[in-house]
Amino acid sequence: MSTDKKKISRQPMPEQEPRVRARNFDEVPFGYSPETAMLEASRCLQCKKPKCVEGCPVNVKIPEFIGLIADGDFIGAARKLKETNALPAVCGRVCPQEAQCESRCVVGKKGEPVAIGRLERFAADYERQQQAVSRPEMAPPTGKKVAIVGSGPAGLTCAGDLIKLGHRVTIFEALHKTGGVLVYGIPEFRLPKAIVQAEVDYLASLGVHIEVNHVVGMVDTVDELLEEYDAIFVGTGAGLPVFMNIPGENLNGVYSANEYLTRSNLMKAYLFPAYDTPVAVGRRVAVFGGGNVAMDASRTALRLGAEKSYIVYRRSHEEMPARGEEIHHAEEEGVDFQLLANPLRIVGDDQGCVTGVECIRMALGEPDESGRRRPVPVEGSEFVLEVDTVVVAIGNGPNPLIPKTTPGLDLTRRGNILADEETGRTSRDGVFAGGDIVTGAATVIMAMGAGKKAAAAMHEYLVS
Repeated sequence: MSTDKKKISRQPMPEQEPRVRARNFDEVPFGYSPETAMLEASRCLQCKKPKCVEGCPVNVKIPEFIGLIADGDFIGAARKLKETNALPAVCGRVCPQEAQCESRCVVGKKGEPVAIGRLERFAADYERQQQAVSRPEMAPPTGKKVAIVGSGPAGLTCAGDLIKLGHRVTIFEALHKTGGVLVYGIPEFRLPKAIVQAEVDYLASLGVHIEVNHVVGMVDTVDELLEEYDAIFVGTGAGLPVFMNIPGENLNGVYSANEYLTRSNLMKAYLFPAYDTPVAVGRRVAVFGGGNVAMDASRTALRLGAEKSYIVYRRSHEEMPARGEEIHHAEEEGVDFQLLANPLRIVGDDQGCVTGVECIRMALGEPDESGRRRPVPVEGSEFVLEVDTVVVAIGNGPNPLIPKTTPGLDLTRRGNILADEETGRTSRDGVFAGGDIVTGAATVIMAMGAGKKAAAAMHEYLVS
């Protein structure tokens, strides 16, 4: 590394003050300015064998797009990104780059890695703001028709790749908005809906046909779609709530994280009364779990008006699966972390409404199969948190509708679709699958990677 590059530190991204943002739904970070983006991009060593690309599930040409930013060619950088990534403005915001591309950055060996995610966000935003989004090169029409079931990150990526390869693509979405977990699960302050809509509009401009309010498995089945389409991709996600099965979970004021976030994000309860979507605006809210969804729910509670928002998690800070940035933002905003605490029961009044959560303190024992130390109850350490709303954010199961209505589709014991990891092929000829419906709840970029691999395999299947 040159002496000059060594002297440049990783550039922070300006963001709203914690006390201000904890009471609004505006996006937390403001993004890089062109000058800051160029300075950060200049830190990249332009490695001949870039390890960062190996860490990217969709194989973004990282040194190339960063080099274009360093040269001031921001539009060129965005177009370079889109050669392999259909949703760069989304990935720049919600990808766990710290565990993927940035973790392999050579600059990070002796200092902080290049801020690849922030630069990706900058390039994608710049192209959109300048209204410079262009149509990529399209292959001649093949005459083949493909159905994509589900419009989350896996489905959108698969659709984007297949339309460019010349196939006719139709997306079927059960909800009234396209985007899947990107619109119903991730809050506005982390991923603005306008960003997702812009990415969807881009795919539509390429010729992708989108049908919303269409529930495959009820309106029609996969077998019926196969009569009209040459291949099908199933990307229906992991939207089935998981509960703890403890006493009191049926009390008024208890939500799954799916319902709580869907009411706020997709149905815009946070804009009441302009959108008259009911959601309990708890005075004191307890969120069970330690992942990104739990952080989203606890931070949403504050923005809806909660005086107190708790995270109740049975392990310690070190074992929390949420991104470090999300935990940091939650702490800054005033979320109260009740760590090494496990809910035993939810307490209610004679009206059937939540009044508290009885928890027990935990201690960490030997590692379990996940490699994390197993939490063990501390006898006699029970305590009660006074709350009026509970959100259960301990995970999700696979959406069961397609598996239940598609004979001959092999499943795992947990109900996920069995599909080849490299091709997305299922036990049914012409039916491919990827994303959370296959892997269980994972990251946006992993789902996109699965959609990309499936698109390549589907193309081969369609033209052979």
